[in-house]
Amino acid sequence: MRNDSSPADAPGQDIDMLIATRLLALRQAQALSLAELAERSGVSKAMISKVERAQSSPTAVLLGRLAAGLGVPLAQLLTEEKEQPQRLRTRAEQEIWRDPKAGYLRRQVAERHAGGGVELVEVELPCSAQVDYPRWSGKPYRQCLWMLEGALRVDYGDERFELAPGDCLDFGVDRPLVFKALGRTACRYLLAASPE
Repeated sequence: MRNDSSPADAPGQDIDMLIATRLLALRQAQALSLAELAERSGVSKAMISKVERAQSSPTAVLLGRLAAGLGVPLAQLLTEEKEQPQRLRTRAEQEIWRDPKAGYLRRQVAERHAGGGVELVEVELPCSAQVDYPRWSGKPYRQCLWMLEGALRVDYGDERFELAPGDCLDFGVDRPLVFKALGRTACRYLLAASPE
């Protein structure tokens, strides 16, 4: 497993504040009240308010529910909005977020830009960790998962897949998803997401 530091791990970089700012901006852009987003996402108004005020460090499951309720990719809650995509994104410039509960580590390798394109995300899931995401309520998109290290189970609605290094799985966000690290070690995989 890689264990290198990143800008997001550095002192002074406040990922909770970035998430708070992005969540509020996305909710307001859709003219959604706290109650409306709570109904869409299954997250309480009180918790949404805490996240928007950076008073709570959200988990991957919570962020997944909020993104699904907003109908946006998870990356839109974890990265700053940029006018133009960068041609080169060095490893040091790739945003990292760690789930405070599960220890799940997410590196935004490449962002999808407004006109489309592919988003690349590297994920490290600790031994026995599990992350659940609801079905997305917004515009669906496809994902392709390439397994790099360890073993992973993916539940895609009623279908179950077990992946080993080198395996590749194609799926959407039109069904609930569960990612579970299997075996005695953490696992690492690359997700490529693109519009349907």
